[in-house]
This record gives sequence, structure tokens and C-alpha cells, in this order.
Amino acid sequence: MRNLDFSSWHAVLSTVVGLALITLIMVGVRLLAMHTVQKRRERENRQINERLRTLIAAYKTLGGSFTGDLAVDPTHLRDLRRAEASPEGESPAAAAQRSDRSRRMRDAVEAALSDIILLGTEEQVALAARAATELSQGRPTHTAELVVSLRDFIRKVLDLEAVPANLVIPRQGPTRVSGTRGKGEAKGEGGGKGGGGGMGGGMGGMSGHASFDNDDHVHHGGV
Repeated sequence: MRNLDFSSWHAVLSTVVGLALITLIMVGVRLLAMHTVQKRRERENRQINERLRTLIAAYKTLGGSFTGDLAVDPTHLRDLRRAEASPEGESPAAAAQRSDRSRRMRDAVEAALSDIILLGTEEQVALAARAATELSQGRPTHTAELVVSLRDFIRKVLDLEAVPANLVIPRQGPTRVSGTRGKGEAKGEGGGKGGGGGMGGGMGGMSGHASFDNDDHVHHGGV
């Protein structure tokens, strides 16, 4: 301020314009810095949200069951086809339903393990890699330890209270997936059985409907 010249209108105008220009530059730099910081925070928040959303989905897949068989069956369809007969006392339809359910569960677990290896913490990646190795080697796999790690991490990120150490939570296993066959397929089977017309057509329609009802919970999925 000591070097400001107010001896004439021209000098005053030049001084005011200079001060305005300097102020404008400073405000512009500040706005640019704030915009850069805000963009960085938004990008980090999106990354955190996407990571958290993926890990929550993996947690639900790997820890959605508390009862029954909590191990992941690594058997593939090609291995089932090599078996000459179903287990004693089990019908072929029941064996197919059981094998299809286990394959659906295995596929869902493999996808969840892949996501954890990509976005999980160091501990979670190690546990997921171990589970994936067991699956690739054809050994039944348990996910309870990985589920606990995911649960603790998710609660910490969401600023939730930690699960009390004295609280007993049953071991968790993969969610049991289910699927139903489409009605169009069942109707097609019913029409094929009733192609004789008359009484045969009526019986065929009833048979097709009964077949759909019985197979309503039969699971069909890829290998």
C-alpha cells in the first residue's frame, strides 16, 4: 500500500485496476484449487462407494446362510456326468436338482471371490485366494473366516459399532440360490404329451401341468 500513487485520477485508476486484477487472479486460483480438491474427493467417494457396494454384495453371497451344509461343493458338471449312478436312495431327478443347486452356489461364490481379490483388503485377498485355490483343487471350501473379515471391514467403513466380542454368531456359509423353470417350457412339454387329441390331449395337459408343479423348484444352470 505504500507504493500506491493517488496523485492523479490516472494513477488512481491504474492502481484500482491493478488491485482488481490481482484480486481476480487470487480468487481464480483459489476457485481452481477448490474445484480440483472437490473433484478429487468426489472421485474418491465414488471409488469407496463402488468398493463398498461390491464387498457388501460379496458378503451377502458368501455369508447368507447359517444352517445346513455351509461348504461350497467344487464338483463340476463334467465330473457329475462321469458318475455312473446317483447316490443310493436318491432319485435321478433329486440328484439333478441337488447338483444344479450346488453348481449355482459354486458359480456365485467364484464370482464373489473374484471381486474380493480385486477390491478387498490385504487380509481379505489372502483369504479369498486360499478359498479359490481350494475350489480349483476340488476341495470343499468354507467361507466363514472371510465373511467375518468382510463384516468387520464393512462396519468400520460405515462407522458402525464393532460387533461385541462376547456375542456368539453362528458360522456363516454361502447363500443357497434357487431357480425355477419357465412356464413356456412346461407348457411345451404338456402340449407334446397331449398330441393325440381328445382324452389323450386332456390327459396330456394334466400331465404337463403336474410335471411343471413337480419341477417348479428344479434348478437349471450352466456349468
